[in-house]
Amino acid sequence: MIQRLILTLAALTLLGTPAQAQDREVPYWASLRANEINMRVGPSADYKIDWVYRRKGLPVKVVRVMEGWRLIEDPDGTRGWVASRLLDPARGAMVIGKDAAPMREDADASAPIKWQLAPGVVGTLGDCARGWCEMSVGKRSGWVRQTQLWGAGEP
Repeated sequence: MIQRLILTLAALTLLGTPAQAQDREVPYWASLRANEINMRVGPSADYKIDWVYRRKGLPVKVVRVMEGWRLIEDPDGTRGWVASRLLDPARGAMVIGKDAAPMREDADASAPIKWQLAPGVVGTLGDCARGWCEMSVGKRSGWVRQTQLWGAGEP
């Protein structure tokens, strides 16, 4: 009897987790989960496709939530609707600006430069502190100034 109660509670907890993950306060950061994602003009598959993203991991800002859809803003400021299942809660970041962003060994302007990241490079965002963010691009990782990354600030 007790084992059945414990199993039932565990199952209910697991079933409730995805719904809770969808109830985040907006705005918040996410990233594109797939290599190809349709952005629509409204929150339904019945709306026309306005843009097709072909960049898995691209950071986006979620600005509105409606049932299974999210109104997102991309790094260019374009807004549209995507199905929530196509968004990954893991944060990504994109190098912005006209110049390459130095990826340093440590979170310090005097730390050795490991790589130069061209504008538009997308990576996985780690922790950010004191104006620096840890970032991974493929198998390379290091620290980049937060001001040179879109998706690394407050949403």
